[in-house]
Amino acid sequence: MALRRPAFLLLLLPLLGCRLLAVELTSSNTKPVVQEFQSVELSCIIKSTVTPDPRIEWKKIRDGETSYVFFDNKMQGDFATRAEILSRTSLVIKNTTRMDTATYRCEVAAPSDTKTIDEINIQLTVQVKPMTPRCTVPKAVPVGKTASLHCHENEGYPKSTYSWYRNSEPLSPDTKSNAKFQNSSYTVNPTTGTLVFHAVHKGDTGRYSCIATNDAGFAKCEEQEMEVYDLNIGGIIGGVLVVLAVLVLITLGICCAYRRGYFANSKESGESYKTPAKPDGVNYIRTDDEGDFRHKSSFVI
Repeated sequence: MALRRPAFLLLLLPLLGCRLLAVELTSSNTKPVVQEFQSVELSCIIKSTVTPDPRIEWKKIRDGETSYVFFDNKMQGDFATRAEILSRTSLVIKNTTRMDTATYRCEVAAPSDTKTIDEINIQLTVQVKPMTPRCTVPKAVPVGKTASLHCHENEGYPKSTYSWYRNSEPLSPDTKSNAKFQNSSYTVNPTTGTLVFHAVHKGDTGRYSCIATNDAGFAKCEEQEMEVYDLNIGGIIGGVLVVLAVLVLITLGICCAYRRGYFANSKESGESYKTPAKPDGVNYIRTDDEGDFRHKSSFVI
């Protein structure tokens, strides 16, 4: 057995030598998370290599497109002013933005190694604080009617969730679990930011606000007043009666005006003929054949 063990080790030496001569990468964090405008280190560590000066490259993969970050020993694009190589292979990005969220690939080429190339992917997530959400609250709603309140913002990453407040107190998603809201009939959708009252009552009157929250922070919209009022049935009926009374009086006035002839048109039934004055010394004689007057002159001697 003692003779067989050295022979077995001799057989393994070529295999172990191949592994020792292969470039190999590792990372202390393959999924770093950072808030916007902060710095982050993308860890890429050469675990083993025999090449004294391996070639280092960093690439960015976002939305299916690949671009260089570090190539030919130089930073590329906008990374030239806000990124640097740390500890030979790691990449440090300063003043991160939401557009830096992507997959970054560290590639090392070691010509002297048996395995000459190795790579490792780092998934960077840049969190963005929500912006002030836009809130829509109806100003006045009659008792028993439906009311919809909306809250939304689209700048935060990851996507925000929403919570509603009335008079600075949070509205419980479950109305039955809180005695203050047992008389309210509403539903809250934390994903869309919609608050719906199925049938409002006087107790729903108040100042409403909404908070958008994600892992990077939160933002709140200003309070807006919603008033719930009773429908004045008596006043509505009274108003209708007043309008009807006014219409009746107008109709009676028009009828009376017609009867008194204020709206009658004076028309002549026919043309009146006025016989001209007979001058002295002229006699008018009408004959049956002529059908009209003709005159004859008489001379007085």
